[in-house]
Amino acid sequence: MRALVTGGAGFIGSNLVDRLIDLNWEVVVLDNESAECNEKFYWNEKAQNVKADICDYETTRKLYDNVNHVFHLAAESRLQPAIKNPINAVTKNAVGTCTVLQCAREAGVERVLYSSTSSAYGLNKFPNYETDPNDCLNPYSVSKVAGEELCTLYTKLYGLKTVIFRYFNVYGERSPTTGQYAPVIGIFKKQKESGDPLTVVGDGLQRRDFVHVQDVASANIMAAISNMEEESYGQVYNIGNGENISILEIAKLMSNKYVHISPRDGEARTTLACIDKAYETFGWKPKFEVKKWIEENL
Repeated sequence: MRALVTGGAGFIGSNLVDRLIDLNWEVVVLDNESAECNEKFYWNEKAQNVKADICDYETTRKLYDNVNHVFHLAAESRLQPAIKNPINAVTKNAVGTCTVLQCAREAGVERVLYSSTSSAYGLNKFPNYETDPNDCLNPYSVSKVAGEELCTLYTKLYGLKTVIFRYFNVYGERSPTTGQYAPVIGIFKKQKESGDPLTVVGDGLQRRDFVHVQDVASANIMAAISNMEEESYGQVYNIGNGENISILEIAKLMSNKYVHISPRDGEARTTLACIDKAYETFGWKPKFEVKKWIEENL
């Protein structure tokens, strides 16, 4: 099997690349190292590594030839930076995704697996089901949902098999730690190691569904190799843990030193995934539990 992983030097992408290589896949990694939250990038030396932009059709088109599966993770993946610069978010997440899909279509790729976001659910009641209406609160979620719609379009119009993942709060090894908008567990880890108080946004009672990065990698691989029904393509699948926990509880698990900082605009109060559809369609369910992982690793 031969895979192309966009964003494959980043947090989730590099964990997926390592897993694929361990399974003896040939892997091409495409990443432009633009993620500002990443302290470093993780290029697996056993992969074919290309530093380029997913939006650059002329440079990247040939990388899709002879590829079985494209795992599309490259994105402007932080909510607050997207609010500050929506043009950049829309370019990377919508135009970039369209470019990936077109290259995959032209190359005859078997499946494209697209990494999207639970922020598409916005203020919907929870738990979140894939049938819920979209409620985008910010340019980030709008741009990622645009990518979802393009995936569905490419499946219906061109017959390209796509799978759309809505990740909830991903944590684990290699999580970004730089800047105030990095994932919260990564920020807390760095603050704890530096001896600083943990910075809890708002009252900290907002609840999040945390899913481990290895569970996310497993979802990608299982959906890639599963014998899915034709009607299962071009659809959304929640990738979460099916349980949630407050940010304040996470902070208290990690340190007895924390301070509250100002709340942020454009963020949901609660996220919670219904993950039945992923299990029913390609047999995926999470193995990690965030409290246990924190206790054992942090």
